[in-house]
Amino acid sequence: MFNIISYIIFLAITSYITVDVGRRCFNSGKLYLEYLIKDKDFCLTVNRILLGSYYLVNLGYISISLSFWGKISSIEELIYTVSNRIGIIILILCTLHFVNLFTLYILRKKLTIK
Repeated sequence: MFNIISYIIFLAITSYITVDVGRRCFNSGKLYLEYLIKDKDFCLTVNRILLGSYYLVNLGYISISLSFWGKISSIEELIYTVSNRIGIIILILCTLHFVNLFTLYILRKKLTIK
């Protein structure tokens, strides 16, 4: 019973985080990419590829996380497990965002087309 509740809580929170962060990064990233690359069509294509990759990484993590989910027998374990798994996915999102921005910063001079 606790496992089903934890699955529902985990899937609801991670779905919201994944969709909301993806939407925000897509909208904000569009302006940033247009600053670096002056071709709007190419920027939109790169931004869509980044969004698709972002969703695939998150769906993969969520699937793997659910497959290694242990048996939960108390409310304390439920809270610990769900918060631990959600914390890991938030750290993964932060790391991906930092790597993307750092890579674009390093490649900025090469990507800037005047």
